[in-house]
Amino acid sequence: MQINPLLKVTLLFTLVWMHPFNSIAQQLDPSLKELITKGLNKSHNVNIHSLGAEQAQVDQKLAKSVFLPNVTFNASFTRLNDDITFDNNTQNLLIGTQELLIKEAVGIPFNATFPDNIPLSEVPNLQDKNIIKSSIDLDWVLFSGFEVSHAIKASQHKEASLNYLGVAEKDKIALQIIETYDKLALVRASQSVLTTSKKYLNEQDFYVRKAIENGLATPIERKKIELAQQQLASKELEFDQNTTLLIEVLHQLTGESRSNLSVLNPNLETLLIQDFSKIEKRNEVKALEEAEKATLYKSKMEKSNFIPKVAIKGHYEFIKDDLSLLDPQWYVGAGIKWNIFDGFESKLKSEKSAIEGLKYREQIKEAEEVIALSAIKAQLNYESSIQNSKIVEKEIDLAAAMYNMIDKQYKNNLASINEVLEALTDLEKANFKLQKTYFEQRRAITEILHAKGTLTSIYN
Repeated sequence: MQINPLLKVTLLFTLVWMHPFNSIAQQLDPSLKELITKGLNKSHNVNIHSLGAEQAQVDQKLAKSVFLPNVTFNASFTRLNDDITFDNNTQNLLIGTQELLIKEAVGIPFNATFPDNIPLSEVPNLQDKNIIKSSIDLDWVLFSGFEVSHAIKASQHKEASLNYLGVAEKDKIALQIIETYDKLALVRASQSVLTTSKKYLNEQDFYVRKAIENGLATPIERKKIELAQQQLASKELEFDQNTTLLIEVLHQLTGESRSNLSVLNPNLETLLIQDFSKIEKRNEVKALEEAEKATLYKSKMEKSNFIPKVAIKGHYEFIKDDLSLLDPQWYVGAGIKWNIFDGFESKLKSEKSAIEGLKYREQIKEAEEVIALSAIKAQLNYESSIQNSKIVEKEIDLAAAMYNMIDKQYKNNLASINEVLEALTDLEKANFKLQKTYFEQRRAITEILHAKGTLTSIYN
C-alpha cells in the first residue's frame, strides 16, 4: 500500500516534535512584519494574480448575462431603385376582380360594360421604394443546455485557483524578505568581529614597530601585519558591499526607502513555533486542484453543446406605413436549437479539456512529492542547526573562560595585551558562529512552515 507523501511528513513531525524545547517562543519582530506587509502590497505578481481573479469574476457575470433578455432598438432608412409592384398580368387580374365585385354590389349585369363614372382603386405596391423603419427586438435564452451553469462553475474554480496562487506568491515574497532581513542581521553581527580584529591588528602593529626599533623583530613580521591589515580592509569592503546589496534587495522587495533600511539593526532571535505538528495543504496544491476542477467543468460545458437550447424572440415595428404587404407589425416566437452533428468539434474539445485535467492531476502528485521532500530536508537542516548551536555554545563557554583567565593574567602581568586581544577575538568569532546557527535555524523553520502550508501564520 502506498502512503501519501504529506501523510509521511505528518507522521515524521508527530514523532520528532514530541520532545520539549528550551527556546522561548518568538514572533517576527515588528520591523520585519512591517517590511513583509509593504512587500506584499508592492508585489507585481500578487497584483497580477488578484487582477486575474477579478477577470474570472467578470467571466462569471458574462456567463450569467446569457439568461438576461437582450433588447435592441433599431432605426433605418432604405431607398430602393423603384417601387416593388405586381407584374402586369397580376395587376390586370386584380383590377378585373375589383370590377366584378363592384358590378355585383351595384346590380350591374356580369356581361355589361363597366361604367366610366365609377372610380377604381389602384393596386398598392408590394413595397414603396422609400422605407423608414423603427422597431424593437427581444432575444431571451431560457435554457442553455447547462452550458452556462458549467461555464460559471469553471470560472469560479479558476478564480479560486488564482486566489490560491496569489497566497502562494505572498509566501514566496515573505520568505525572500525574511531571508534577506536575516542576512542583514548576520552581516551586522560580523561588524563586531571586524572591529575587534582591527583593534587587535593595530595593537600588533604598534608592538611590532617597537620590536623592530629595539632589534627584537624583523621587517618580515611587519610585512605580515601589513598583509593581515590588507585582508581585513578587504573584509571591511565586503561588509560594506554586502550591506549595500542587502539594503537594495529589501528596497526593491518592499519599496521602503534606503535611508530607513540603512538604520535597521535586526537581531537573529531564535524562532520557535509552538505547534509544529500542524500541517495544511500548500496553496500551490490547492491552486492546481482548483484548476483541475475548472477543466472538468470546461469539458462538461463543451459536451453540453449537443443538448437542445430554448429561446424566445419578439419583434415590434413602430412605423406601419412603410411596411410591405408581407411584413407583420409584430411577432413573438419560441424556438429550439439542437446541434446534432458538428464534425466532432465539441467532442474533441471536451477530450482536450479532460486531458488537460489529467495533466493537472500529475502536477498535483509531483508537487506533493516535492513538498514532502522539501519538508523532510528542512526538518533535517533544523536538527543540524540545533546541534550546531549546542556545539557553538560550548565553544563560546570555552572562549569566554579563556578570555577571563587571560584577562586576569594580564592584570597580574602574567600575559601580554596581544594574548588578551587574541582571546577576545576568539570569543567574538564564537559569538558570530552562534549568530550563523540562529540564521540557519530561522531559515530551516520558515522552510518547514512553508512546506507544511502554515507560513502565513507567522507574518499575518
